[in-house]
Amino acid sequence: MKQVIFFSLFVLLFSCGGNQTVEVGNKTSMVVNPVYDAGTVVKGEVIKAKFVVKNTGKFPLVIADVQGSCTCTVAEKPEEPIKPGQSATIKAEVDTGKTSTGKVSKSVRIVANTEPSVTEVVIKGNVKR
Repeated sequence: MKQVIFFSLFVLLFSCGGNQTVEVGNKTSMVVNPVYDAGTVVKGEVIKAKFVVKNTGKFPLVIADVQGSCTCTVAEKPEEPIKPGQSATIKAEVDTGKTSTGKVSKSVRIVANTEPSVTEVVIKGNVKR
């Protein structure tokens, strides 16, 4: 429920400024590669993943929130709405110093004005000592 309220307020704030019209309720669509494979990394190394998000819909794409699945995973979202046909990058980092060795899989949840409103992407890797 908090996410819905936050998303609505976020969209309203963006609709008040700039030359792009963003209205509550305008759903759009996006394409993003769902998996980033970091390969083999050494424990303690920070995996730096980039997910390119393309707006494939007719309305501006507003990414309200990006959230890592645990404290070892942090993500950064684009601040401005993404125009139809345009792309932007979501950056995510996994601190392998806080993970176990072996295969790891950490997710990042993307909350946007899409249907469904939550898209999950995954960062995979093999952590060795």
